[in-house]
Amino acid sequence: MSVPTHTAASPHALGPAPAPAAAPVRPGSGGPTPAELLDFALRTAADPEVVDRLPLDPEGRTWIRLDGPGGSEAWLIGWPPGTGTGWHDHAESRGAFATARGRLTEHSLAVRLPSEGWQSLELSPGHDRSRAVDAGSGRAFGEHHVHEVLNASADEHAVSVHAYYPPLPLIRRYGRAGLLLTLEQVERPADWQ
Repeated sequence: MSVPTHTAASPHALGPAPAPAAAPVRPGSGGPTPAELLDFALRTAADPEVVDRLPLDPEGRTWIRLDGPGGSEAWLIGWPPGTGTGWHDHAESRGAFATARGRLTEHSLAVRLPSEGWQSLELSPGHDRSRAVDAGSGRAFGEHHVHEVLNASADEHAVSVHAYYPPLPLIRRYGRAGLLLTLEQVERPADWQ
């Protein structure tokens, strides 16, 4: 079986990409916690055998799917200089990511937004957060976490590991103009798998 690797320009096929053995998830616990997802992401990001399998494309992000812990969805992602996700959330999924190489920057909102029923919201000042996520470090988050992740480097590729539970039902993408956040698109798994 091959694991798909995707880029903005063209797909590639690789052999399976196993991640390091995941810590067991307690039966009946409702899946891995954000802390357990972060532990998985950090351990996987520290494994050069997994990280080195990702082909890097200077033009666009690349990714391969990994086996995550306890039924979670996991990805190894390559970030060329200057690339990012734009503002988005992962709906009802909790998650974590860890940087394996380079440095990523996360901009997030320190406020819980309504999960449904809105097209645009005016945010109050003071809710923006920013953090650098250097190689060997990571970040866990809960449901409906709105953020953007980017590689601000002008010349260094970054690589990271991401894990989500439950597997992503959708990703909501937002436009941001000052304090105005607008829902622009809803992506389903068929859009990225």
